Amino acid sequence: MTSCHVTEDPIKKVAIFGGTHGNELTGVFLVKRWLENGTEIQRTGLEVKPFITNPRAVKKCTRYIDCDLNRVFDPENLGKKMSKDLPYEVRRAQEINHLFGPKDNEYSYDIIFDLHNTTSNMGCTLILEDSRNDFLIQMCHYIKTSLAPLPCYVYLIEHPSLKYATTRSIAKYPVEVGPQPQGVLRADILDQMRKMIKHALDFIHNFNEGEEFPPCAIEVYKIMEKVDYPRNENGDIAAIIHPDLQDQDWKPLHPGDPVFLTLDGKIIPLGGGSTVYPVFVNEAAYYEKKEAFAKATKLTLNARSIRSSLP
Repeated sequence: MTSCHVTEDPIKKVAIFGGTHGNELTGVFLVKRWLENGTEIQRTGLEVKPFITNPRAVKKCTRYIDCDLNRVFDPENLGKKMSKDLPYEVRRAQEINHLFGPKDNEYSYDIIFDLHNTTSNMGCTLILEDSRNDFLIQMCHYIKTSLAPLPCYVYLIEHPSLKYATTRSIAKYPVEVGPQPQGVLRADILDQMRKMIKHALDFIHNFNEGEEFPPCAIEVYKIMEKVDYPRNENGDIAAIIHPDLQDQDWKPLHPGDPVFLTLDGKIIPLGGGSTVYPVFVNEAAYYEKKEAFAKATKLTLNARSIRSSLP
């Protein structure tokens, strides 16, 4: 591990998004709480703004109204001429980009935490998009260490063909916090997400105060491939997740292990010649996206020592 020192600018503006998907209630509940009373998320010298990203979907308790808000922050959609004929979420994305971005603009927010839930058994998860960003790796390391012994996984989606245009992508340091089970409010899940945000804001505060963070390393799971369900000639699902794979997110999956099961009892095993780590196994929201689970590989990311360049 390199011991090279990196100096970063202090973090000035942080946003916390809830309700990007209107039926993911933990983030909605927390953000609404912080809009009423934001004392617990305030840190000296730091602007922290809680924000409901998709209010119409939240009101209907549905994932989205016209299209997935977490997939339309691409240059094409953000560059479309504003019109009432545009899908609601595209118009909303343009509004959010104006309020919190655009990315790399001197007025854009430094960090956006986007709070999500999932029906998959993934526990506390941080979603990372850049394997070379010392600041983000250090922050993930701080959160993971602070949450221990509670596991906190880091999912690296740094893949040119598998990345998507997320709500958080307009920030200089985009981070997705979660996922947790969706559709209900559970005290234990809410407490975990609340602690993740607390530790993240503590890290930023300590960084801004001049604390130096020594070199560190974190274990991450990097996406390799998305896997669809087996389908028949009509395009309908022909097999479901095998019981041995269900709820086994982050666990090693070896070639030959059961993956799918047909109604006739036929087992479809994992092919290939290497062990993978499944994530987003049987996620309810991904049926429409034709994704049964994603394959990931496990690796280690190193970060150099960092501290802020105090004025």
